[in-house]
Amino acid sequence: MRIAAGLVFASSLAASLLTSGAAWSQAQRTAAAPTPAAVPAAAPAQAAGGQTQPPRAPCMNTEALGVGRTVEIDTTGGPGFGFEHFKDLDFLKDHEVVLTFDDGPWPENTPGVLKALADQCTTGIFFIIGKHATYYPEILKQVYNAGHTVGTHTWSHAALTNKKLTEDQRKEEIELGISAVKWALGGNSPAPFFRFPALQHPPEMVTYLGTRNIGIFSCDLDSFDFKAKNAQAVLDVTFKKLDKLGKGIILMHDFHKHTAEALPELLRRLKAGGYKVVAMRAKAPVQSLPQYDEQLGKVAKLPTVSQRPVSSVVTTVSE
Repeated sequence: MRIAAGLVFASSLAASLLTSGAAWSQAQRTAAAPTPAAVPAAAPAQAAGGQTQPPRAPCMNTEALGVGRTVEIDTTGGPGFGFEHFKDLDFLKDHEVVLTFDDGPWPENTPGVLKALADQCTTGIFFIIGKHATYYPEILKQVYNAGHTVGTHTWSHAALTNKKLTEDQRKEEIELGISAVKWALGGNSPAPFFRFPALQHPPEMVTYLGTRNIGIFSCDLDSFDFKAKNAQAVLDVTFKKLDKLGKGIILMHDFHKHTAEALPELLRRLKAGGYKVVAMRAKAPVQSLPQYDEQLGKVAKLPTVSQRPVSSVVTTVSE
C-alpha cells in the first residue's frame, strides 16, 4: 500500500515496532464472492519438494481477456521488477501488463477482485500482509486455489526505511510475513516474490532479499487506488498512465473497495484496447525459516480450529 500503516506488533525480538504514516480505514466493504471461471486450463506450476501451485480454472468464455502468456521467474540473487525502481529486466512486450494487488486478504474486497478476475479468466500476483493472512486464511486460500500467484508484503506493513527499526526487526517483518502466509495456506509456501511497503527500498534489505533468493517487485505504473474517491478515479489514473507507457506492471490493492468496484471495467477496457495479461510464476517457492515459523505462534493469535481433512475427522460408522 502506498501509505504507511499505523500497526503495532509485539515479538520476542523487540518490544514493539511502530509503523509510520496514517492509519488505514478498515470500514471498506463490497458484496461479492469469487466465482470460478469455467477449458483450456493452465498447467499447474511445479514447485520445490513436489509442491504444486493449483492451476487456473478452465475458461469457457471465448470473449474473456484471458492470459496472453505465462513466464517462469528464477529469483536466484533477488532480481528486481518494475521500472519505477528497477531498470534491468524489461521482459514485457508492447501492450502486455502484469496485474498486482497489495495488502490483502480482506473481506468483501478480495473476493470481489477474485470474481472480476475469474469472470475474465485472467490472473494476478497478490502481495499479502502477514497479519491479514492470519485474520482471513480462508480468503487467502481462495486466492491460492484459484491459481493466482501469492507473494508477500511484510508482516504488518511496517515502513522498513524507519530508522527506529533495527536490522533484525526489518528482517523479522519480512520473514514473519512469509511464515504467516505459509501458515494461512496450510503449509503451502508462497512464491519468492516480495514488495516493500510504500515501495520504499532500504539498500540493506534489498541485499538481504538477494541472499534469500527473493525477487523484489516495484511497479511500472501505480493506480493510486488508495487515494481514489470512487471506481472511476481508479480507471482514469490507470489508463492515463497505461496509454502513455503502453505496457507495464500495474499496482493495485485488493484491500480497497474502489479497486474491487473498478476491476470489471478495467479488465474489459484492457481487452478492448488489445492488452494481454502476463502471468508470472516462480520457478520454486520461498522457503520459510524455522525460527520465524516457531515465532509466529508467539506473536499472533492464530485460530485454533483444526485444519485436518474431512476424512480424518468424520467417519461413517453405519448407514
